Amino acid sequence: MILELKNLHVKYGNVEVLHGINIHVKEGEIVTLLGANGAGKSTTLNTISGLLKPSKGEIFFDGNPIHTLAAHKVVEEKITQSPEGRRVFGTLTVDENLNMGAFTSKNHKRVEKTRDWIFDLFPRLKERKSQLAGTLSGGEQQMLAIGRALMNNPRILLLDEPSLGLAPILVKTIFGTIAEINKSGVTVVLVEQNAKAALKLAHRGYVLEVGNIVLEDSAQALLANPSVREAYLGGTKS
Repeated sequence: MILELKNLHVKYGNVEVLHGINIHVKEGEIVTLLGANGAGKSTTLNTISGLLKPSKGEIFFDGNPIHTLAAHKVVEEKITQSPEGRRVFGTLTVDENLNMGAFTSKNHKRVEKTRDWIFDLFPRLKERKSQLAGTLSGGEQQMLAIGRALMNNPRILLLDEPSLGLAPILVKTIFGTIAEINKSGVTVVLVEQNAKAALKLAHRGYVLEVGNIVLEDSAQALLANPSVREAYLGGTKS
């Protein structure tokens, strides 16, 4: 097991938003977290990446506890996040944004090799490497946010709403690239409103409702589950 969340409770002030969730992720998997807005999906990712601290419970990476680590130390453990809303540095170029993702790396050859791999994954970024990130389209900014996270050569990539606000054709491209990233050996934890696309991509999934996990199953089983279909897939067969 590469990642384990055990009895994880998280509060914002006095309000508890995660009520003792348990999640496990095996190396090489894509695991998706589904649920309505406010279910606790982004909170879960932000707690894994050290941006939030649990009020109770533990997070283990490769068997070692990481829930007490500062966020930059979690990055050094090779867990990186591509945040919701992309959050690229608009006044920096594409190349400079990518460099920000490699801030923990001392191996310059490795950094350049990784950059070449990212340009293979996202040729559009190579074409625009000298362009200011703020002038990119939404889809290009999403590619950049994922590319920046990959510059750390992560073992686990946390993706928060990668399809948000993108045209369907771009969603297909981004999800195809996520599959490719996973095939290269990167474990992926995916938070995604587009439940159908997420389940078609993932190996397994968890359904969160108001801070609790109400379902856990293989992605195929969740796709076929009538209650999941009713709540997240528009009730239609695909």
